[in-house]
Formats: sequence, C-alpha cells, structure tokens
Amino acid sequence: MYIGCHLSIAKGYENVARSALDIGANVFQFFSRNPRGSSSKALDMKDVENMNRILETNDFGPLLAHAPYIINLASYKPNIYGMAKGILKEDYEKLNKLSIPYFTFHPGNHVGKGTEYGIERITGALNEIITGKETTMLLLETMAGQGTELGKTFQEMKGIIDRVEHNELIGICLDTCHVHAAGYDIVDDLDGVLEEFDQIIGLDRLKAIHLNDNMMDFGSKKDRHAKIGEGTIGLEAIKNIINHPILKDIPFYLETPNELEGYKKEIELLKGLRY
Repeated sequence: MYIGCHLSIAKGYENVARSALDIGANVFQFFSRNPRGSSSKALDMKDVENMNRILETNDFGPLLAHAPYIINLASYKPNIYGMAKGILKEDYEKLNKLSIPYFTFHPGNHVGKGTEYGIERITGALNEIITGKETTMLLLETMAGQGTELGKTFQEMKGIIDRVEHNELIGICLDTCHVHAAGYDIVDDLDGVLEEFDQIIGLDRLKAIHLNDNMMDFGSKKDRHAKIGEGTIGLEAIKNIINHPILKDIPFYLETPNELEGYKKEIELLKGLRY
C-alpha cells in the first residue's frame, strides 16, 4: 500500500523524505512552489540526490507535486492567465528535470464566462505548455464545484482531456472529499462511480488519490476536508476505498487538517484497515 500525506519542502527535499519516513509514509505530495504566492526557490541538486537515495533505499512509491493555488488557467484576464501559464510551465519543466512522476493542479475557475469558455482556456494553455517530450504526467484534480470551479464532473474532465494534443501526458487525481461534495456517491455506490469514471474518462487515467473525509454534506459543492473517519464519508467507506480492487494499488495522499503527528496516526490507522 502506498500511503502518505502532504509535506512541506521548505527545509529541503532530503528533510521532507526523512519526515515521511518518520511518520510511516512511503509516498508524499509537496507544493511545486509557495502555494499562495509565486515565489520559487532555486534547485539544490545535491539535496535532490540525497532525497532520491532515501526514496530508493526505502521503496517509496511515486511522488506527487501540487501546483500553487493561485494559478487559474480558465481566467479571462490576460495578466492572471499569463501568470498561470508561466508558473505551470516553469514548474512542469523543473519537475521533469527532477523526474517527479506526477504534477497535479486545480483546473481553474471560469468566473462567470461559462464552462465551455473555461475549458477552451485551460486546454489552450496546456497545448502551449506540453511538448510531448516530457516524462512527468499532469493530473487534473477532481473538484467539489464551489462557485465557478471546473472539474466537478467527469464530463468536464473529459472535455479538457479530449482537447489536449498530447493527452497521453494527462491523468486524473481523484479527491475523495471533492467528488463526494460534488455529488458522486462513493459511500453507497463506489462501484457505480468507478464504472461511470471508466465509461467517461477511462480508469487507465486515474493515477493518484487524495484521501480525505468530507466536513460538509454529500453534494454540498463545498470544499472542506475532514480528518479520516470524522466526516460525512466515514471510516467504513474509506476502508472500502483503500481496499477496492481497482483502487488499492493506486497511491493515496492525505490532505487532512493535520500536523505530522496527526498524519502518522492516520497512516497507522489506514494500514490497519487494509486486508
């Protein structure tokens, strides 16, 4: 079982790998830069090499980078759109250099311009950024549907994927809190949700899972993560998710409201629920 959480790389890549080991994780997610700003630190390749040595020695699964929250590839404003493209392109190039397998991002907000407009903006940006020579996959994250968020339905995801020229480099990161809030019943009809995903997008594109409970009601369209077993998804449904034949070998990344000790307890809990 590949299970880990979101960790900060503020103190370097080697330190984050050691932190992951300390809490019993064998994968982790990190922000590609300041999550709520545009600042980015220069790479220290020796630090990266030290991290890779730890990962290889301890049989880690695929790392997942997360784009900063500030980017909006669906924006109609030239300055915001241009900044979003610039950040994603720069970070995508860096992550390819580091051989990070997956890079996830929130598709964007159309801000009243409509779904079709937003999808065209997103795919226009991705077609500028992806050359087809990369090894890192870009993962669209499933969203809860707050406001004018895109990515709340599998159909919207397919609409983006189908318009990307090199879509062999596009996958999906499924967020359990988000899909539950968006109205996909992963509690009482997980098989049905996965069948629908397969029919519309294809399960071969599902590469990562953000494993979170949901603080809000089913179908609320509100994005509020809860600790495992403390939300409206509940422990029994999460147990079914991590043991489902289709999902059990996909890496799970916790984004629950925790510090390191809390993540450690959740990782121990989830390992104990595996069968």
